Amino acid sequence: QTKVYGRDRVRFMESLVGGDIAELKPGQGTLTLLTNERGGIVDDLIVTNTSEDHLYVVSNAGCTNKDLAIMRGRAAELQAAGSDVHLEVSDNALLALQGSPSMARVLQAGLPDDLAKLSFMNSITTTVFSVPGCRVTRCGYTGEDGVEISVPAGRAVELAERLLGVPEVWPAGLAARDSLRLEAGLCLYGNDIDETTTPAEAGLLWTLGKRRRAAMDFPGAAIIMAQVKEKPKRKRVGLTSGAGAAGPHSPPCVLTSPGTVTSGCPSPSLGKNIAMGYVEAVHSRAGTALTVEVRKKQHPALITKMPFVPTQYYMAK
Repeated sequence: QTKVYGRDRVRFMESLVGGDIAELKPGQGTLTLLTNERGGIVDDLIVTNTSEDHLYVVSNAGCTNKDLAIMRGRAAELQAAGSDVHLEVSDNALLALQGSPSMARVLQAGLPDDLAKLSFMNSITTTVFSVPGCRVTRCGYTGEDGVEISVPAGRAVELAERLLGVPEVWPAGLAARDSLRLEAGLCLYGNDIDETTTPAEAGLLWTLGKRRRAAMDFPGAAIIMAQVKEKPKRKRVGLTSGAGAAGPHSPPCVLTSPGTVTSGCPSPSLGKNIAMGYVEAVHSRAGTALTVEVRKKQHPALITKMPFVPTQYYMAK
């Protein structure tokens, strides 16, 4: 978690990502992509325009070092040119409370604010179960209604134990999160997207703001926008299969064209196996039959629209 201060903070952030950060309203956040000059995805970030005097940036923990090196390098360049921008790395912990409809009921009991007014991808700074100085963001990588709570590190265990004291709250690890995010058709960095994958190939062009596309002023813009015009040669797709779990990096054969499975697991919600991967664009239409190889055995699979399970994001009325 990083805070970006200074009057040039939006210009700084937009020099690294393709999202329209300038259009974010106070308290509103967006998923955006940190790209390299080859159009590859360095990381996926959530950037929030806080109601205070800074941008709040959440990156993947596994990408912390490289993200910070890039951000600090760019900040130094802009500072040398007279820009007003500086970074503050937060030592807060991050707790995710997920699941509709129980999440809202559980959290509201410990919140002075009306959670019904907080829409998906918006955040507030508040007190959570007597722990002050928490940032509650209505988001999470499960496809369900949920929040991520940025809490001072010294009180993270206290807050976690308070939440787990509620009978309907259970601890869940990354495997549970992984099956949920896959059911929701969400990419996992390092599996489904990386520095060799472009937003066009990954089906993530929606993260690029209209103004940013026109300006082409973010890293790798020329390559990415050329793919938008000409269509990428490969595309991310969803796969369903009745037999044999489709595990990561199991190579499917699409007609006569090779592809790659990047994520896969049995779906607890659907009772079948689901996966995500890349195939040649010409074979990417939903309904296309193919074969997935799992543990050296061939299994029939079908390209399927995502999300596999409808999402439950909350939009305030």
